[in-house]
Amino acid sequence: MPKTVADVMSRDPIVVREETPLKEAIQILAERHISGLPVVDDLGKLVGIISETDLMWQETGVTPPAYIMFLDSVIYLKNPATYDRDLHKALGQTVGEVMSKNPIAISPDKTLKEAATIMHDRSVHRLPVLDITGQVIGILTRGDVIRAMAASQD
Repeated sequence: MPKTVADVMSRDPIVVREETPLKEAIQILAERHISGLPVVDDLGKLVGIISETDLMWQETGVTPPAYIMFLDSVIYLKNPATYDRDLHKALGQTVGEVMSKNPIAISPDKTLKEAATIMHDRSVHRLPVLDITGQVIGILTRGDVIRAMAASQD
């Protein structure tokens, strides 16, 4: 019988809220040796995810978009909205300012193969697991999938 997400996920993951100070989230990630946290609202519903990738902007900063001047007009060579988003992440002080919004999530009854396919196709490292009410009940990481694969080889 194929394994489900519920068989492999980490249950009751640590979650943070949008108003959580960034320093606190960074401390949790470092102390717990994890790479991302689900972000929930006051009702416990998933609103985002904060990951090491989101936090890298804090350290690296952003480069303004390249542009050219033509007849006294500025023509951006890249989308300036992307720069605005990245700048906001680099200067953010709370989880809500830095997190990735609209994260991909999964239900606990999906197969591990379905989860692995989503993670691969969408290039995500973790999937929050939601119950039928939208509450975060677990998290599935790429490491969880690999460990399940190794266990099935025994």
